[in-house]
Amino acid sequence: MNSYLLFKSLHLIAVVSWMAGLLYLPRIFVYHSENSNEVVVSVFKTMERKLFYYIMMPAMFLSWLFGLILISLIGFENLGNLWLQLKFVFVILLTIYHFYLGSLLNKFSLDQNQKSSKFYRYINEIPTILLILIIFIVIFKPI
Repeated sequence: MNSYLLFKSLHLIAVVSWMAGLLYLPRIFVYHSENSNEVVVSVFKTMERKLFYYIMMPAMFLSWLFGLILISLIGFENLGNLWLQLKFVFVILLTIYHFYLGSLLNKFSLDQNQKSSKFYRYINEIPTILLILIIFIVIFKPI
């Protein structure tokens, strides 16, 4: 079996799972911030916590792990390629965004959210933009 294709497949599965969480969690925050019913808020808190810790965190970790394994398989000298450097920058931005969502999650869990639902609607676009950039960079590999 070709180990490169195996790890590439595992990397893509992890990335899809991570992206799903990065796109869905802010949407839950939208509805959470618009709701004051204690029962509904409790459900949102559970959904947010489970999504972040049981899906997003492992998926982010595995995305990084399999991505770094892929780099080792193609050779670390490829880190000099512009496309790979750009991908790294955008993935680091996604990771920062991921942990920012974690900090927002903590505020929601403590009932200290001060952001509007409109704010969450706007930041929900960040991972989409980064995903588009990453896909074009990986497919077209600019020099």
